[in-house]
Amino acid sequence: MLALHGGGLAYALHSGSAVVSAMVPQPMSVRLIDAAPAARPQPEVAPPQPMPPKVERPRQPKAPAPVPLAKTPAPILAATPAAAVSSDFVAPEAPPSRPASSTIAAAPALVPARFDADYLHNPKPVYPPMSRRFGEEGKVLLKVRVTPQGTAEQVDIQTGSGYSRLDSAAREAVQRWRFVPARRGDEAVAASVIVPITFALDS
Repeated sequence: MLALHGGGLAYALHSGSAVVSAMVPQPMSVRLIDAAPAARPQPEVAPPQPMPPKVERPRQPKAPAPVPLAKTPAPILAATPAAAVSSDFVAPEAPPSRPASSTIAAAPALVPARFDADYLHNPKPVYPPMSRRFGEEGKVLLKVRVTPQGTAEQVDIQTGSGYSRLDSAAREAVQRWRFVPARRGDEAVAASVIVPITFALDS
């Protein structure tokens, strides 16, 4: 009996320790697992750009192919017998060329007209009395057109003295003068000459 009680007690103790050990919480390791993987952000895709319209270039017309020129047959010259050629044929002579003149004869120089020759005996202009009274003095330049005969065809006042009385006296005197006409070679020609007339009170 004691043995049975002892065995029962030992079994009870063993069962209790098993129950107590079963009731004590055991350490647990917990790992969280995502139910579903997070979706990765997709990169933004730019909308497709419209293609530029295709421009067709006008086709250039092809140059026409060169037309081959027809070959013209060379003329066939008939051979002339040596006996048929006249030996009297003489080529025409070129006209003789005129020798070029190396120098051109220069025109003779013009010898101007003269009014100061002693044999002309041209009188001096008369000093106007009013000009002497008022003390007028000056120099007059006269342009005289001399004829081939040596006369004064035209007398113009080129430069005046500043006094009309002196200018008029000089012009009237020279109109009656005689001149040595201008000459070109041996020929007398018409030409112009400048005649100075000076009026001075002390002369």
